[in-house]
Amino acid sequence: MSGPYISVVICAYTEDRWEDILAAVSSVRAQSYPALETLLVVDHNEALLDRLTKEYKEATDVRVLANAGPRGLSAGRNTGIAASYGEVIAFLDDDAVAERDWLRHFAAGYADPHVMAVGGRTEPIWASGRRPDWFPEEFDWVVGCTYRGLPRGRVRVRNVLGGNASFRRTAFDFAGGFASGIGRDGDRLPLGCEETELCIRLTRARPDAVLLIDDRAVIHHRVPGAREHFRYFRTRTYAEGLSKALVARSVGADKGLESERRYTTRVLPAGVARGLRDAVLARPGGAGRAGAIVAGVLTAAGGYVVGSVRARRGGVTYSVAGMEEKADTEGKAGSEGKAGTEGEAGIKGGIR
Repeated sequence: MSGPYISVVICAYTEDRWEDILAAVSSVRAQSYPALETLLVVDHNEALLDRLTKEYKEATDVRVLANAGPRGLSAGRNTGIAASYGEVIAFLDDDAVAERDWLRHFAAGYADPHVMAVGGRTEPIWASGRRPDWFPEEFDWVVGCTYRGLPRGRVRVRNVLGGNASFRRTAFDFAGGFASGIGRDGDRLPLGCEETELCIRLTRARPDAVLLIDDRAVIHHRVPGAREHFRYFRTRTYAEGLSKALVARSVGADKGLESERRYTTRVLPAGVARGLRDAVLARPGGAGRAGAIVAGVLTAAGGYVVGSVRARRGGVTYSVAGMEEKADTEGKAGSEGKAGTEGEAGIKGGIR
């Protein structure tokens, strides 16, 4: 096989997604560019851990591991990174399936030795069978999908999106792991941005690093019915504001909000104009999409203000885990995340 060996990490936390998890693993096994291994990292759920361990006990290409760190997606990903053996580590959501050439397109990006990360395109699978009329494509990030406004083709970007992404192993040697306390951690709020913070930290550690999105690397992501409602939309945009405040605290507002400035000053006004035009033309959902964009911006801004105040008062902290040892193959991690400094990211160790 010409190209890097790729380990795929899938983080899971609930038995409610059992069929989705199996489908995700099957999609990795069906890749035209074979994965070296698939690591299923279970986030503090003994029943799911036992069930998956039994499901894949005869598999030589799938390992089931317990999250070795605190509850949350960042620590789960760090556990998978520490346990993996590939030159590249790819991440796939547990409720998504990858198209057959997903890893092939990732692998092609690493022909350039300066490339440290490659992401792809994530398409929504709506539970209702179709996009809600009021739901603007500019806000598809709310449901973990590629949103309108991202560049097309294979292009250089500030950060990749975590549910459909890959990193060269050495990226974690330079930057450390995903930060705990920024992304999802079992809290009721759907936080995010941990991959944004990591990517900015990586390019600071390696100014010559290249990060790409290749929109041919496609996955299809399930959107539950509950996430098709405006209540979730509002909650998620507020949580994004909170998360962005932590990112800005970690890496500075200049880098932390660099892409967001273009998004809010160019992409979103164009979306509002399209919605209003559709309303004038009596097309379904036009006024709703325009209103949702305005509401999303205001709610995210409110979250950012609250998050900034909390951060200044010391009410919110985050840490960056170093990953020092491989996890064993029995689901008990042999590595412990070592917290860096809280506030300005301090990195202890890397992958060895």
